[in-house]
Amino acid sequence: MSVKRVTVKSLTALAAAVAAVAALSGCAGVQAAQPRSGDTRFVAGDGRVEFFAAAQRHKAPHIEGKTLDGGTASLTPGKVHVLNFWASWCAPCRAEAPVLKDIAAITKSKGVEFLGVNFKDLQASAQAYDRSVEPGYPSIYDQSGKVLLQFQGTVPPAAIPSTLIIDAQGRIAARALGAVKYDDLLSAVTKVTDE
Repeated sequence: MSVKRVTVKSLTALAAAVAAVAALSGCAGVQAAQPRSGDTRFVAGDGRVEFFAAAQRHKAPHIEGKTLDGGTASLTPGKVHVLNFWASWCAPCRAEAPVLKDIAAITKSKGVEFLGVNFKDLQASAQAYDRSVEPGYPSIYDQSGKVLLQFQGTVPPAAIPSTLIIDAQGRIAARALGAVKYDDLLSAVTKVTDE
């Protein structure tokens, strides 16, 4: 009788494979319900931009982290920011990447800063994807989802991709759950910048 040894390494690889399959199936977008506390499924939104009235806006948490290229990034006070949560394995994230890249380039002259947050991803995969897309802005590597969880209440922890627009006062002015559309994002960023 032969007994196969199960190693920690093989269990870790199996867990990563199961998580990737679960995440990919959720990212495809057949989720009808919002996640409950502890729910690890991914929620795909419709990409619609939702604005928050100035009096209803919540202060964005302070975020700072190591970027995929080894630097450090954070939100700059007094600037409008577009914060995008993504992963290399997420098809809607890949679909919206050219939109984000183009709008980041167009709005840079107005002082708008884009910042990506890559989470639930392998660092090597995220770095390879970032090199191939060349978005023109940094991404914080947040494998554990710690940065995303700071936005709980505004962005469901299982929503990917998600995009937030943070106004010059550091408040969350708008959000989109799901892949954003070009005209909608450009219009939203312009509206917040012109306030």
